[in-house]
Formats: sequence, C-alpha cells, structure tokens
Amino acid sequence: MKDSLLSVNNLKKHFYISSGTVHAVDGISFDISTGETLGLVGESGCGKSTVGRLITRLTDATAGEIYFKDQDILKLNKKNFSDLREKIQLIFQDPFSSLDPRKSIGCSIEKPLINFRKGIKKARQEKVDEMMELVGLHPRLFNKYPHELDGGTRQRVGIARALALNPQFIVCDEPVSALDVSIQAQIINLLQNLQKELRLTYLFISHDLSVVKYISNRIAVMYLGKIVEMAPAEELFESTLHPYSQALLSAVPTLQIKNGERKKNLLVGGVPSPINLPTGCRFHTRCVYATERCRKEEPLLVEHSKGHWVACFLAKSFLSKIGF
Repeated sequence: MKDSLLSVNNLKKHFYISSGTVHAVDGISFDISTGETLGLVGESGCGKSTVGRLITRLTDATAGEIYFKDQDILKLNKKNFSDLREKIQLIFQDPFSSLDPRKSIGCSIEKPLINFRKGIKKARQEKVDEMMELVGLHPRLFNKYPHELDGGTRQRVGIARALALNPQFIVCDEPVSALDVSIQAQIINLLQNLQKELRLTYLFISHDLSVVKYISNRIAVMYLGKIVEMAPAEELFESTLHPYSQALLSAVPTLQIKNGERKKNLLVGGVPSPINLPTGCRFHTRCVYATERCRKEEPLLVEHSKGHWVACFLAKSFLSKIGF
C-alpha cells in the first residue's frame, strides 16, 4: 500500500539449534495504514510475538524487509535506527515483569525520556504528569512501586511509558492476556481512545479472537510461521475461508451466529514441530478437509475478494459448503 505507515515484505526469522532450524517466522507480508489496527492471532508458538520483536528490532531478522514510511528499518545501523526508535514502541504482555521493581512508577515513565535526552528534569516531570493523566493514573501513584499496584494499573504504566516519546506506531504484544476479564475491557477501551486522540497505529498481537475483533480493523491469522488468512475483522468472522481460522472461531464462546448454529470445527492432533515442518500445507496434519494436493503442495496466500487473503486450495468451496 502506498499510504502504509508500516510495510512488511517476506519477513523471516529462523533460529538455528543443534537439532535443526526453527522456522519461527517464515516469509510473511502485510501492510498497516496510519490510524489502523491490524490484529495478529494464532496459537502459542505460531510466531506472532516474534513478528512484534522483529518490527521493534529486539530480535534480528533472518531475511525480509520492514518499511516504516520509506525506510527499511532492517537496513539501518544501530545509530540510525535509534533516531527512529522513538516512533516505534512496544507494550509488553506482562506489566509486572516489564517494569523495573526498583524504580517508582514516575521513574519508569520518565526512563525513555532520559534515554533519548528529552528535555531537562522539569520538562520531563511535566511530561510524566501529562502521560499519567492521559492513561488514567492518579498523581498519588507517582512514587508507588510496581508491586504495590494491581495488574490493570501496572499495564497503564506500561502504556504511559510507551507513549512518553510520542510514537506513531505501537506493537501491542498480548497487552491484556495477563489481566482479569473485567480489567481487559478497560485497557482495550483505553487503547482505542488513545488511538483516536493521538492518531496511533497498532499491531495488536493476541491469541484471543474475541478481543482482537473488538479492537481491530483487519485481522491476520498465523499458523506455524505463516499467515494463512487476512481480512477485515467483520468479514473474517462472517465469511471465514481457512479451516484453521474456522477452528479458532469455533472456540470463541460468545460468537453470535446469524444463520443457525455453526458446526464445531475441531482441530485434529497437535501442532507439528517447527523444526520438522509438514510437506505441502502446514495445516494439513490437523485439517479435517485435507486432500492429497494439500499434503504435497504448499498453498500461496491469494486474494479471493477485495482485502480477503487466504492460503487454502479449498477456500472457494467453503463459501458454499460451510454456509458462511
């Protein structure tokens, strides 16, 4: 996309170990426009969190391109990427482990400002106060420590810290999975309000499709290092074309069905090893619809309708056979 803030092209991350090669991310591509939220979902171990770490360069890529505006950030040296780093921030999954237990809340939020030499002490103090108010943290919490706060409040601190440098793009790596359900809604609503107010762009990583649907404009589904389906959020739920996406949706307990009750599409077997990947379609060992072609040939990610991409040989037939 020409108007994309972030463009990922054929991104790969392979980990080389004594027993073989782990294909954590194995050639994925997507674009995210300014102000958009792309949800990235899949089971544990599918590579979605690795994608977030590659974009923020916490992990080095094996191959591929990541363009932020017109710059391939993978080709930038450490100094040049540092200049861009403040525009790309990360909200971690566990707000307790991501905060320094030795530092007060105020100090944790101020730390990025110190690292990037933003203003004098008084100016930084004012910025911290502004960020705390923005995310709904009471000023009395400034001198509190992480262990004195509940999970939701700690995550607000993590969000305030990520916003301190006025970023344009934020990777949200399972930001609510460690929180109670009642608190999850508060944090999701906060992220949505901040996005509108600050014109933020999100990559929202999660294993929970119901959460991803609520916050995302589009959703990409990952399986064993590959994107197998990508579509606008509503369309993915209404016209799911990949068997793996169907299986994930069947596990969402609050899913509303318009045309009768959807048949459960349970997964067969367990996830194959990312070291010894199946031939052909990586999902065929667990797919109830797999054919001989699926076992021998790997499907490409193809656009079946505007904005709806699927990597499945049977995608067209599902529109009529499954009744979506």
